[in-house]
Amino acid sequence: MTASDLQVTATVLVAAYAVGATPFGYLAGKLKGIDIREHGSGNIGATNVIRVLGKGIGIPVFVVDMLKGLVPVVVGAKWAEARGVVSDWPAIAGAAGAVLGHNFTFWLGFRGGKGIATSAGALMALLPVPLLVALGAWLAVFFGTRYVALASIASAVALPAAAVGMRVGWGKPSWALCGFAVLLGALAIWRHRSNIRRLRDGTENRFERKRGTGKEGK
Repeated sequence: MTASDLQVTATVLVAAYAVGATPFGYLAGKLKGIDIREHGSGNIGATNVIRVLGKGIGIPVFVVDMLKGLVPVVVGAKWAEARGVVSDWPAIAGAAGAVLGHNFTFWLGFRGGKGIATSAGALMALLPVPLLVALGAWLAVFFGTRYVALASIASAVALPAAAVGMRVGWGKPSWALCGFAVLLGALAIWRHRSNIRRLRDGTENRFERKRGTGKEGK
């Protein structure tokens, strides 16, 4: 990677972080007169917003959280390509920046969500087939157990497994994208470490539509 390529990639990373750091779940709570961090699981992600404020607000938050993962990847890659950078790195930088921004937003003291929706948005552009495998794992585990956190952890394992399997079997995606999938999955699992402790202790709450005091969150 040349110095110019590195500069372009770094610019995409910083811009994507700024986009990802916008805490839509927190802002939605403020519109309703509450600090979402003081309710439910205390998380600013879409799952907790749905639990506390309902689907009418939670689903739009989920959508915009996905978009802030998708848009930086697509726009960043196009912008980099226009400047002669045609590798996967600008797109990876866009995805990484958006997820890090969501998880560690500077607006809230570098504490944010768990990055599942934002990761899904980024992966729609980067790794659509592994994303579908991860979504299948999420749905199977969620509807089998009603644990959002456990479903998210299962998808975090399925994603890199699918990416590496495709690389070994068909030669695509690139090893750089496979490595990113591994790191993204590891980050998602690490962000769910409190949920893992509660699952181990038998104190993690299952998802229930009308309850506002769950423990999971995205």
